[in-house]
Amino acid sequence: MHVPQLIIDLALILGAAGIITLLFRRLKQPMVLGYIIAGFIVSPNFKLFPSIGDTHGIKTWSEIGVIFLLFSLGLEFSFKKLMRVGGTAAITAFTEIACITVAGFFVGQWMGWSFMDSMFLGGLLASSSTTIIIRAFEELGIKKKSFTKIVFGVLVIEDIVVILMMVLLSTMAVSKQFEGVDMIFTVLKLLFFLALWFLAGIFLLPTFLKKMERYINEETLLVISIALCFGMVILATKVGFSAELGAFIMGSIIAETTKAEKVEHLIQPVKDLFGAIFFVSVGMLINPEMIIAYKWPVLWITLLTIFGKCISTTLGALLSGQPLKQAVQVGMSMAQVGEFAFIIATLGMTLGVTSDFLFPVAVGTSAITTFTTPYMIKFSMPFYNWLEKVLPAKWITALNRYSASSQTLQGESDWKKVLRSYVRVIILNAVLMIAITMICKIYLGPFLMKQFASPFWARMTTVIIGMMAMAPFIWAMVVQKIQSIAYKSLWLDSKYNRGPLVVAELTRSVVAVLVVGFFINQFFPLLPALLGTILGMLVVLVVVRSQLQKFYNRIESRFLTNLHAREAAEAENSKKLVSLPWDAQVSEIEIDPWSTLIDIPLEALQLREKYGINIGAIRRGDFTIYTPARSEKLFPYDKITVIGTDSQLEEFSKVASSSINTEKREADGEDSISLISIVVDENNGLTGKTLRTSGIREKTQALVVGIARGGEKMLNPSSDTTFEWEDVVWLVGDRKRIQDFKG
Repeated sequence: MHVPQLIIDLALILGAAGIITLLFRRLKQPMVLGYIIAGFIVSPNFKLFPSIGDTHGIKTWSEIGVIFLLFSLGLEFSFKKLMRVGGTAAITAFTEIACITVAGFFVGQWMGWSFMDSMFLGGLLASSSTTIIIRAFEELGIKKKSFTKIVFGVLVIEDIVVILMMVLLSTMAVSKQFEGVDMIFTVLKLLFFLALWFLAGIFLLPTFLKKMERYINEETLLVISIALCFGMVILATKVGFSAELGAFIMGSIIAETTKAEKVEHLIQPVKDLFGAIFFVSVGMLINPEMIIAYKWPVLWITLLTIFGKCISTTLGALLSGQPLKQAVQVGMSMAQVGEFAFIIATLGMTLGVTSDFLFPVAVGTSAITTFTTPYMIKFSMPFYNWLEKVLPAKWITALNRYSASSQTLQGESDWKKVLRSYVRVIILNAVLMIAITMICKIYLGPFLMKQFASPFWARMTTVIIGMMAMAPFIWAMVVQKIQSIAYKSLWLDSKYNRGPLVVAELTRSVVAVLVVGFFINQFFPLLPALLGTILGMLVVLVVVRSQLQKFYNRIESRFLTNLHAREAAEAENSKKLVSLPWDAQVSEIEIDPWSTLIDIPLEALQLREKYGINIGAIRRGDFTIYTPARSEKLFPYDKITVIGTDSQLEEFSKVASSSINTEKREADGEDSISLISIVVDENNGLTGKTLRTSGIREKTQALVVGIARGGEKMLNPSSDTTFEWEDVVWLVGDRKRIQDFKG
């Protein structure tokens, strides 16, 4: 029986990737680097092992891998996360990106590279590696330091800027030239479609998922999510953007829904598989002879990455008002090339606009900076101490004074709030009106031209339908009041404020008239279009004004409900999770495969004696063990529900070698683990009995984690503790069993 070459190649790729990454996990090195080395081993450039035969098939799979990587990045991103990043991270990120991109371009020109090679070099240097930075922070035990929040904020902004940069580089590659007008048009076009997709996605997708909730299981949700991802990929490519952008946007839209965590969990294995194939395919492009031939460019670009990103990021942090110490720590944490470098370098090769040497140079730079990153972070404090000694005292004083003045909180002015409200109303409604114009022009108009014998009536029908669809947004643009205390304050504060406010009102009315006129002019000459605009605006603003107000309010209410549904669900879940009456938490921790806790009975681990914590349940795949027995053992990837104080959980998590997800557990019907309190009274018969003799553990399949007695609070009480009248007993376990016992 003939086995297709693609299957043989996949077996070779995944086998090599599995072996190499096991070695890298053992050495505690980044998995991405392991995949790249595995790709080099199975490539034609390495003669000692078999090589793949179907390069075209692997290339297609790697493109799917990029799509899933960007889709997963979008699921973690969300637009609201960008809004919460803050000014410090934004100023730092944009300073660093601008400096390193320009520096990369000029270094490329200095080395005699072509214009496009230099542009792509600047682009691939613009991002840092989130994976490498997080791993370094965890190994050094500094993940909760104050400066790391700025680093994570910068990484979020870098991701979105690099996505936009990929779009611009693709446009330049296709047009073969750099023209300011074309670039501005591309940026405006991109912003328009981003806004449209976001508005439409948030309005439609959460509503659809909510309506279909009872029919959707994990398998269906996975299929729907992947279908939406590839659907947006097709849509993005149809309007002239990259497939990667489409995947990222759909991930960002799903990230705003209540299904975000579930989709992220379901898509993880798929992303890991195709992502591995992508990075292996990256390694297949490595040519050692090319790297050796271009060893000097690799050296110069590595030095540029380390010193250029360190200096520019530090400068950005200083400009944002951070103290010198914190700015140096942020700067020295960002001095490496991220995974996006491979995607951008591959993009240049796919488009055929960059030279063959750019990719191996990017790989060489990434490999070196991967190993230097932990040392850069580790030596940031000694370097700051040295700087403090050598810099003039007046410079240090000036920097501290600037930082202190920048940290002063300033209230947002009323005018800023009002103008932002006007801009939001104008842009959002204009985007929707222009989208309706495009739909009528491209799809509805040609369709009706085929249905009507008279072209005039076909155009007239198209305009009427379009105006009906636009009517709510015309009303919102022209009539809707700015419901703001700031607006009222400005209007009543001074008569000099009223003139500018009237101008703002007129401006949004003029924009509405221009958009409506533009729409009608697509189907009729200028003079009839002007008359139609006047007539249409009168109908909207006078005849059906009250009906439009109600209709628009319903649209707005649904949009805002969908937009904030995830936060509302999280808030509701947090209310359901009853907190212990003292400083203790219920957390879920995943057991790392390399943890020292594995395959040892809980009795021998003595977790309560050593760490002061209790294990309430063990989730192993789809099976949950409530109140595990002393003989129970922990296995790799078990998710254990742990009860303890913040310090106890933090100490224990180091042993488990995994991150804490405080108060974030997935309810799974009646099998969910809950924290519930009961009061010792005549109904449950616990008075005078000890924990061991009461049988409460056997009856409820739950663990007693705390007892509140008057002013005394006992966390994780011993089995000899005696229950007293009106004790408040806290149990963790199967919700249904506890409630049945509670009566």
